[in-house]
Amino acid sequence: MLLEHLQRQLAERDAQSLRRRRRTTETPCGREQRVQGPDGTSRPMLAFCSNDYLGLAGHPALATAIAEGAARHGAGSGASHLISGHGRAHAELEDQLADWMAPHLPEPRALFFCTGYMANLAVLTALGDAQTTLFCEALNHASLIDGARLARAEVVKYPHCDLATLATQLADCRSPLRLIVTDGVFSMDGDIAPLPELLALAERHDAWIVVDDAHGFGVLGERGRGCLSHFGLRSERLIYMGTLGKAAGIAGAFVAAHRTVIDWLVQSARTYIYTTAAPPAVAHALSTSLRLIEGEEGEQRRRHLQALIALLRRRLGGALAGHRWRLAESLTAIQPLIVGSNEDALALSARLEAQGLWVPAIRPPTVPAGTARLRITLSADHRREDVDRLVEVLVQAAEELA
Repeated sequence: MLLEHLQRQLAERDAQSLRRRRRTTETPCGREQRVQGPDGTSRPMLAFCSNDYLGLAGHPALATAIAEGAARHGAGSGASHLISGHGRAHAELEDQLADWMAPHLPEPRALFFCTGYMANLAVLTALGDAQTTLFCEALNHASLIDGARLARAEVVKYPHCDLATLATQLADCRSPLRLIVTDGVFSMDGDIAPLPELLALAERHDAWIVVDDAHGFGVLGERGRGCLSHFGLRSERLIYMGTLGKAAGIAGAFVAAHRTVIDWLVQSARTYIYTTAAPPAVAHALSTSLRLIEGEEGEQRRRHLQALIALLRRRLGGALAGHRWRLAESLTAIQPLIVGSNEDALALSARLEAQGLWVPAIRPPTVPAGTARLRITLSADHRREDVDRLVEVLVQAAEELA
């Protein structure tokens, strides 16, 4: 009975062009990867789909740092952080991250997590008690959505970047504790949350803000310090989550906030307390990654990335003017091409793949129905000629499928 039920559901997904499929890569993450096809053969593909925004995932210095960390600290941590798994490498990384966030968070401390998903579940379930209302952005990442569902708090959703509606909701709220929950950079649209205005609302209505800066950390702001730096914000009302497997090129995540908030997470965040700590070699290598990000090489990579973003928007945006496809309004490394139907997005992705370009189709429920898209992501590892090639193939497809 179970197998028949699941098979029917899978068939329904096939009928709606919603079936997800994995691809196997045979080379390190980078601008060009060797990708295995459905027939088992592999071919080189120019990849515009990873979140490796600074091109650090395959950086030799990070590979060396991982090896050094394993040689010094061993392969695994052996236990949770609160048992015996919290090593010197973890502690030093947390201190380094707290220093990073000090310009934006008074009395900051940082807590290292295995993944961003676990970090977001931790924050919302630990802080979202029965006295709290969570005001959640409509386009928040799935981890924030799931964290809100698991919390004991009341949950109120506000439309995307709709400050007027949020202001009314906050004014009507009678809960003693209020948390505004938002992505910093929205993962499927690439636009940036209006954080200064959100902070002004938080101050007016005695609320706090949880910012998931998974796609801004390392890329935006002074020395890559993310959305808070991008807007020049500083407040104890900010609770910041940054991931370390995207622009930082390795793995993990952290939450930075006032020390009292972090102390409470250590006491009550189940996804921190009841899981084995990440390998200390990962934490050791992340310290090297942070130095790269904030140094001159990181600055050069961010400048190059911004030049590629401008190039893509100028060439592709201009070519598609008036076309039914549209390039979303984004100034970040996430450049979604809104196609519409699931079938059209899959067909366009397949057409690109036939030309050696890897840009997966994103479909519901990840994005709203009718807005299936190609989520083009740029990396500092890309070259101008890579962008030119992508634009050429997309423009040709648009002309033929108009």
